[in-house]
Amino acid sequence: MSSLGTPVYPVLWQGDRVQLIDQTRIPQEYKLVEIHHAEEMAIAIETMIVRGAPAIGVAAAYGMYLGARAITARDRQDFLQQLDAIAQRLRTTRPTAVNLFWAIDQMLKTARQTPGAISDIQQALLQMAQTINAEDIRTCQQIGDHGLQALPAAPDKLRLLTHCNAGALATAGYGTALGVVRSAWAAGRLEQVFADETRPRLQGAKLTAWECVQEGIPVTVITDNMAAHCMQRDMIDAVVVGADRIASNGDTANKIGTYSVALAAKAHGLPFFVAAPLSTIDFSIPDGSHIPIEERDPSEVYRVGETQICPEGAKFYTPAFDVTPAYLITAIITEFGAIAPAELHMRLRQHTAVS
Repeated sequence: MSSLGTPVYPVLWQGDRVQLIDQTRIPQEYKLVEIHHAEEMAIAIETMIVRGAPAIGVAAAYGMYLGARAITARDRQDFLQQLDAIAQRLRTTRPTAVNLFWAIDQMLKTARQTPGAISDIQQALLQMAQTINAEDIRTCQQIGDHGLQALPAAPDKLRLLTHCNAGALATAGYGTALGVVRSAWAAGRLEQVFADETRPRLQGAKLTAWECVQEGIPVTVITDNMAAHCMQRDMIDAVVVGADRIASNGDTANKIGTYSVALAAKAHGLPFFVAAPLSTIDFSIPDGSHIPIEERDPSEVYRVGETQICPEGAKFYTPAFDVTPAYLITAIITEFGAIAPAELHMRLRQHTAVS
């Protein structure tokens, strides 16, 4: 729920435009931003007004439609060429989140396969974007339910640690990792959420904590370097995080700092779960070494808000993500159930055969 008492939908189609929750302003302010053009959507993704791999994918799908709507070409081939240019612009916004590329590819496929006039293609693109949006919400709810079943049977009330934000704000609604938390809370199996603050952009402290507070879920914010200490003190029962891209062997890219949490969980014998839709798995790459790692502006490290915290002359390294090796991951929780990393290929073949 938002501070206004309504469900959290960070990407929402409203008549003739897209409405985004400006996540750069939470928790100080709950503000909605209206997006009318593809370039506005590209900027919103780049500046993290909308963020989180699934939410970026949904936003990109709508961005493709907004761009298609503005194309005035009468020739079908000319229209598709201009749509390809819009797709390329959106692809440059965030290189690590594979959902972005998946959604763009779905939109291009729809455009190429839709017969009829250009207006028919444009309408089909809007319908596909809305389908991607609705399916993501349904997928997150399924992930939450499967995650509940995958969590340790004991103790009865669990204390879960999460890193960054993989909640409703990072998806079309409900969330992946925080979807598991929501399902555990609804089932009476959750005692406490520990949210890593997640430097440098503090998505855990700002966004995850905000979502939990809205719904009355007990949340304790800790700094990133407290996670191992809390595990050592027997304050954590399991870790649940999201993902921005998963390689075919199960290596997982998530917000910087996730790898450290996974190492600490392994050292303390705690289960470490990754919650993500099947669309986050990139079966075209064999392992995590092939995942591109986005680097952000150094100001995200040397400033907190408007306050500079580092001396002039220092250098900065600002990767936005790191890669957790598959051997540290207990299971990847998808809409089709909790899957051991080694079983990803088998489960994909099963899903493809059914589809």
